[in-house]
Amino acid sequence: MPKSLNIALIQTHLHWEDPASNRKMFKEKIAGIPSDVDVIVLPEMFTSGFTMKPGHLEASEGGITLKWMQDLAKAKDTAVVGSIVFQVADQFFNRLFFVHPDGVTKSYDKKHTFTLAGEDQVYEAGKEKLILEYKGFKICPLICYDLRFPVWSRNVEDYDVLIYVANWPKKRIAAWDTLLKARAIENMAYSIGVNRVGLDGADFEYTGHSAVYDALGEQLAYSEKEEILYATLDKAHIQDARKQLRFLEDRDSFNLIG
Repeated sequence: MPKSLNIALIQTHLHWEDPASNRKMFKEKIAGIPSDVDVIVLPEMFTSGFTMKPGHLEASEGGITLKWMQDLAKAKDTAVVGSIVFQVADQFFNRLFFVHPDGVTKSYDKKHTFTLAGEDQVYEAGKEKLILEYKGFKICPLICYDLRFPVWSRNVEDYDVLIYVANWPKKRIAAWDTLLKARAIENMAYSIGVNRVGLDGADFEYTGHSAVYDALGEQLAYSEKEEILYATLDKAHIQDARKQLRFLEDRDSFNLIG
């Protein structure tokens, strides 16, 4: 069973509501990623930016990008994860895809739509948490605003890794830094956050702060500029920390309803 997982986080600007340009940009960046990387993580809505006007995109774009992710995962022999605007009939979703190298795909719809930006009026909220297994690691992928809600993120499934893909603006970046680290500590799991940089079409500024924290809250990677970050996740670190400290054994029991 694999003992480590190599992660690449792509922190970059995004072309506003321009899926073709974003796919081209990411393909060029991904071409230089080493072959030993197991998972490539892209930001939230990586083909459009955080748009509240999904109708500006062609309805077919979701399917086109999903096929692009599958082709990319196969070509690089690595998993690819990120969220996009995805349309089903007349409904829109902020949908994350985790694509395995063989094309097998798992999806997660953002549970907590961002009311401050009106996301709740445009996108359908997800209802189910996703836990998936990849190369011996249990992974829980979530999206941006989900980070603010510890009950939804709570590690009741004994997952090893939390992944948050985001468009988190500069004006609230202190919350991002604090909560991303807190999620690692309270859940005794790796906590990975991938944000973007630059200005979007709504004039919001993004300063990155993509980061990786281990199960004790130690920072393994961090950046405030456009670049690809790398980190290696160690299965033994999780097992040893949980065996020694046993904090998860004392966690509260609860059921999510509604």
